[in-house]
Amino acid sequence: MPPRYFKNDEPLSSRDPHKQLIASLTRLVCQYPPAEVRAGGGIYNGPTSVAYLFLVLQQLYSDLIIEGIQLGTWSATYLKQSQDHIKSFPGPRVGKCGIADDILALLAIGAASSKDADMAAELCDYSAEVLDDASENEWLYGRAGYLYYLRLVKAAFVDDARISQMITDTQDDVVEAILKSERPWKWHGKSYVSAVHGLIGIITQVTLTDPERYSRAVEADLSVLLTYQYESGNWPSSLPPGKDKLVHVCHGAPGVVNSLLSIKDHFPKLQSRIDSAIRKGRDCILERGLLTKEPCLCHGISGNALALDDEHCQHFLTYTTGHEMKGLEKDGLVEKSDSPESLWCGEAGRAWAWAVMDKGLPKRLLGYNDI
Repeated sequence: MPPRYFKNDEPLSSRDPHKQLIASLTRLVCQYPPAEVRAGGGIYNGPTSVAYLFLVLQQLYSDLIIEGIQLGTWSATYLKQSQDHIKSFPGPRVGKCGIADDILALLAIGAASSKDADMAAELCDYSAEVLDDASENEWLYGRAGYLYYLRLVKAAFVDDARISQMITDTQDDVVEAILKSERPWKWHGKSYVSAVHGLIGIITQVTLTDPERYSRAVEADLSVLLTYQYESGNWPSSLPPGKDKLVHVCHGAPGVVNSLLSIKDHFPKLQSRIDSAIRKGRDCILERGLLTKEPCLCHGISGNALALDDEHCQHFLTYTTGHEMKGLEKDGLVEKSDSPESLWCGEAGRAWAWAVMDKGLPKRLLGYNDI
């Protein structure tokens, strides 16, 4: 096993993000063609996650062609790989109703991309499973992830008062269920802190659902989270705090910092504490954030980069080019991904990070806090 990270001791550097985006997308479609990607994983991993990346990118790069094919067509082709396996998907159920659910992902993408009111209604109908007392609140498998899908669809129906109200009513029910849940929020009996399974992920999804209505409801939770920060600038993976080990989006400072950057304006009373926490968190990421796991959003350099300022983000991303990755692999400094194509665990996530820098977008995590 390689070490968790390698030293950040090289001079600051950068690469042309547009060229790297094209190179990343080319690797994606050539090394992981749609028919060869294992179905399953919602927009976290698998073909639907890749389809979602291409769907979003086509709105930013309407004329971009990869291997002779437009981005929208790539999106449809990866989506078809999931649709062809739809009978194998168990569908949303108690404890499995978050961002990783394939049926929810297909409904949300279909409703949003085609403004299909029936699909939007079907997505809302699954709130019964989400609201069950046995369902949990985190993002990957729980209520917080369902809130992201509702936001995605709601954005497509801003001109349809009936559908918008239906989604708002569903959001209200889900947020109410989260807020009524006993603190600390737990997943599988454990109190996690960070973005994927934990406290900051739930706070972020609740806040972004309707900042004016819900930020005050989670302000005390956020205030408590800020007290969990280690002197190193990192946050514990879970409570009670143990060893200061992981510096990932899924567990540690990168996920907390990225989340705070997207919601901090909605918590004016905590502004100075949040700004201080971000500074300390970024120092930790700069020291320990060049991870040896395959670069990705969830637990890799690409996600960590998106928690940094522009200059350091660009520097971190230089380690995610094809050339640099080959060098790191040769030196035994890359732990390969189990889902190397995916949005959160592989190449699609690397492409997203390059697109963020190329277009000067807010440094958000696609599928988490980009909407």
